Amino acid sequence: MNSTLRTPTDRACENCGRRERWDADRESWRVEEPGNVYCIHEWDINGEFVPFDDADV
Repeated sequence: MNSTLRTPTDRACENCGRRERWDADRESWRVEEPGNVYCIHEWDINGEFVPFDDADV
């Protein structure tokens, strides 16, 4: 059984609204909206993102 790991492509801070998008060419997060530079970002990880497809498991 092969499983493919999926990764998120965008994220947002719940505290300041900073938005980032994954840049596959640079292999890093790219800032879309800066938010507060002094914020300790809390990303919108709420359990809805599933890293494995049901068909793969």
